[in-house]
Amino acid sequence: MTSQKTSHHFTKIAFKPLHTNLFNIVLLSIFLTLGSAKVYSQDIVKKTVPIATKSPKSTTKGKNKTKNKAIPSTIATADTIKKDTVVVKKAFLEGKVKYKAEDYAKIDQKKKLITLYNKAELYYQDIELKSGIIVMDYEKNEVYAGRIKDSSGAYTQFPNFKQGANEVEPDSIRFNFKTKKAIIWNSRSDQGEFKIKAAITKKENDSVYFLKGARFTTSKDVDNPEYYFQTNKVKFIPGKKVVTGLTNMVIAGVPTPIALPFAYFPMSKETSVSGILLPSYNDSNTRGFSLQNGGYYFALNDHYDLTVLGDYYTNGSYGMRFESSYAKRYSYRGNVNVRFENLINSERGYPDYSKQTIYNIQWSHARDSKANPNSSFSASVNLGSSKYFKQSINQTNVGSNLNNTLSSSISFSKTFNSIPQIRMSLSATHSQNTKTQEINMTLPTLQLSVDRIYPFAPKEGIKKGFFKNINLQYNLNGRNSFVTTDSLFFKPEMFKNAQVGMQHTIPISTNFKVFKYFSASSSFNYQEVWYLKTISRNYDKDQSKVIDKVVNGFDAFRTYTFSSSIGTTIYGTFNFGDDKKIKSIRHVMRPSISYGYTPSFKKYYDTYASDATGTMTKQYTRFEGGIYGAPGITNSNVLGFDLSNTFEAKVADSDTTKVEPKKIMLLNNLNLSTSYDLNANGTTSLAWAPVRVSGGTQLFKNKMNVNFGATLDPYAVDNSGGRINIYNINNGGSLFRMTSANMTINYSLASTEFDKKKKDDDNQVARNGGREDDLFGKNTDVRNQKSQFDDKEDAEDPITTFFRSKLPWDMTFAYSLTYGNTNREKKIINNSIMISANADLTPKWKAGLSTGFDFVQKGVTFTQIRFERDLLSWRMDFNWTPFGDYSNWNFFIGIKSGVLSDVKWNKRRVNDKTVR
Repeated sequence: MTSQKTSHHFTKIAFKPLHTNLFNIVLLSIFLTLGSAKVYSQDIVKKTVPIATKSPKSTTKGKNKTKNKAIPSTIATADTIKKDTVVVKKAFLEGKVKYKAEDYAKIDQKKKLITLYNKAELYYQDIELKSGIIVMDYEKNEVYAGRIKDSSGAYTQFPNFKQGANEVEPDSIRFNFKTKKAIIWNSRSDQGEFKIKAAITKKENDSVYFLKGARFTTSKDVDNPEYYFQTNKVKFIPGKKVVTGLTNMVIAGVPTPIALPFAYFPMSKETSVSGILLPSYNDSNTRGFSLQNGGYYFALNDHYDLTVLGDYYTNGSYGMRFESSYAKRYSYRGNVNVRFENLINSERGYPDYSKQTIYNIQWSHARDSKANPNSSFSASVNLGSSKYFKQSINQTNVGSNLNNTLSSSISFSKTFNSIPQIRMSLSATHSQNTKTQEINMTLPTLQLSVDRIYPFAPKEGIKKGFFKNINLQYNLNGRNSFVTTDSLFFKPEMFKNAQVGMQHTIPISTNFKVFKYFSASSSFNYQEVWYLKTISRNYDKDQSKVIDKVVNGFDAFRTYTFSSSIGTTIYGTFNFGDDKKIKSIRHVMRPSISYGYTPSFKKYYDTYASDATGTMTKQYTRFEGGIYGAPGITNSNVLGFDLSNTFEAKVADSDTTKVEPKKIMLLNNLNLSTSYDLNANGTTSLAWAPVRVSGGTQLFKNKMNVNFGATLDPYAVDNSGGRINIYNINNGGSLFRMTSANMTINYSLASTEFDKKKKDDDNQVARNGGREDDLFGKNTDVRNQKSQFDDKEDAEDPITTFFRSKLPWDMTFAYSLTYGNTNREKKIINNSIMISANADLTPKWKAGLSTGFDFVQKGVTFTQIRFERDLLSWRMDFNWTPFGDYSNWNFFIGIKSGVLSDVKWNKRRVNDKTVR
């Protein structure tokens, strides 16, 4: 202690006890000083009546008298002093300041400074400031924060300035508490998907910043980005927009020729913002150069939006698309796509010149069950030109191209909570064959059903026995049906051939037990059909042919049927011993016999002359061609036989710690069915129907699905291929003649990573009618390019990650075999295999292949090769279909971020789809 200076003693003794209270004492002294100034500046209220002053008796000599005479004058002057106009000063801070530092917090009262050093923190209102050093000038209402050097001389503890939702990490900052203005050096901040770094930033107020020497990027590392946009002058409004002057794009530190005189980046915190969608350039051999997918996005409100897109080719072809999504929480959600294209091939005057208009309409709507539990509304619409997906200039979807059917359904249903309960539904359906261009449409279909009624059931207790289980229903089905073609769709000709009908059915049924182990059921079904159109068939001598004349007017027919069935379940177990690998096999059989009878309704049939003489007559019914069919002229008296089988095994578990054996399924189902016609006379009709065999199972931990089927005919055939009333075994053959057989095998296997996560593929493929898997390749949408890579930050060095990474992969196999032997041809009709494989070659490279081989046609089926490269902030992919009718290639490179999705380059080449 003797070697230390006195000043050191003073610092240690005096500073430490006042370390936590000194600032409060200084503030208290300031407030007391301001308070005393306030007392002296109080107004002196002028009295209305002057107070008379009395001269005190003089007990002194001249000098004292003179002084005493001056006193009244002074008081009178004080009474006439004017009101004080000095403005009362407010406190220099409008909130409480909290601060702390690891090394020290020093207060300089003379300079009005508070200095915080090492891990300094300061909190004031909505402002949070953390830095190596913080200096607060409470007289100027300013604060300064900066870095400090560590023992090695490197700068550490960069400032972190946070105000509300905005956060900045600069080298240093100077901020004024009163004006809210600031100057920031080398600031770094995140605004949505953007990362911004600027040499100098001037904070004008809470909502406007001016930046100088700034760079914008979506890269994770703002100091060493893969790319950035360099600009010198920027006006930045957090959460809304960024407006810049001359902007140049820099890739890998190298300036590129890509520059704009000014740039505008929307940064709204809203879910969507309206804006222009930039088109992509392409070219075609027959249509010339083109701009595709250019348009505008309208963010109409929080519940729905609209996207308008267009394509234009220099030969005059063009296309328009309108896409809208809408949603309301707990009510409904859906989307609408309307596509229209005017296609021109070649040039006017050339022999191969052609012109055609195609369109496609898609609508998907789903109503939330919470909106109304007693009613529902849904829609799934996909209709338009049959050749749209084959000839569209904007669709490259092989799965949709190979699909031959478009279908739609719109339905509304409502339940009436009456006794008995009533259900009603209205629907419109559409089915379109893209090959034949035939369209079947119902507009609308009315369905009404009344819940089951048990007239003989007791009010309490269970329903048991034949009579107590008798129940009946009422069902109504009405349809307005159209059959038309592509060219007549929604034209007057379409509605002229409309068919209208209504079907009433009353099923009466019961079920009961027979001999304890047999379950029996019986049913009687009454049906009445109403039509508004019937036919009258006659021979027209003028035209020399039989013609049908449409008769307008109400007409009806009534039919009834009877059916009954009995069945049971038989269990069988084959034990092999506890010391065996296979402990036992369980066989479950469910045999059943059914009987059905339908009488003849010949009373609804008439005769007509089939030739000019009138001697040859044939029978017909005026209800032919009706949407609910026509009554039968022959009675039906058929016995049916069905047998279903299930095989299950118990095997020893590979895990020796488990006591119970493991159950595995050998055959999910093995079904056999046939029927016998009791009315068959043996000459003109054959009694036994072919035996149909079908089955399926799952192998390799349910990764392989195997399904098979066969048709076995007990009768022989003649030389022309017709069935004859001779059993095949009596004709020198086997017991059954296999007329057809088929088998399909689907096998999927994947690594653990691919097996755990589901692929989020584009649902648009399924909506267009294509396959959801990638056996026909991935869908290549020019406008919506989706990455297969997960956006995960690299926690390790890239080289270390490469050698430690587990490369996920998946494979899908599909095998199909069809055998035909209807006329003893013994021919393999179809024999093909399809394979799809996807793998991560490296953590940044993905590859995929879809291909197959047709062993009958001896050729390779659809083949697609695809690659994708993760370029950190960018993504690149390449899809190539090397041969076939749908050969094409597509190359894409662009920024992953959605806010810069228009910064991309896309090039593709497809086979020019000729208009036919």
